[in-house]
Amino acid sequence: MELNKLVRAAIFCALAVGMGFSLMLIPNVELITVIVFISGLYLGIGWGTIVGGTAIFIYSGLNPMGSGLAFPPLFVMQILGMAMAGAIGGLVRPVFFKKEFSIPILAGLCLMGFSITLIYDVFTLITYPISAGLGYAGVMAALVKGMGFTVLHEISNGLVFIIAVPRVVKYLK
Repeated sequence: MELNKLVRAAIFCALAVGMGFSLMLIPNVELITVIVFISGLYLGIGWGTIVGGTAIFIYSGLNPMGSGLAFPPLFVMQILGMAMAGAIGGLVRPVFFKKEFSIPILAGLCLMGFSITLIYDVFTLITYPISAGLGYAGVMAALVKGMGFTVLHEISNGLVFIIAVPRVVKYLK
């Protein structure tokens, strides 16, 4: 049974990395988070965490647009943030692993995508000012400066969650 889950986790990881590379030229529109979230829904908290951490490790570490390895504190926060997305997927499995989705469940799914992305974005935005010792003013400047792209990222992921999760989950056993 564990080998079966390992293979499924590897498939989710490969899918997340592949979809990440396929959309990397579109700023702040990505499918990695929703795939990692679905892996958590399907495989559980532990495997979702592993899929999230591994997928972003590969995607960010090998990204031709700029490797996350160039700035280790950011790289670590990316891994923690995406691992958290997989863990949250496993935690909310009883609510969102259904064949039919009502309007309130879809609204909750949109809020889930928005919230997970907001947490990930805050983790990654505040990494540089904190690690550079810029203090509270540096953190606030980074948050304000990145607000436009951050809001776009949250809204797009909220919509992606509404569209993708119900369509995928209904085919999972």
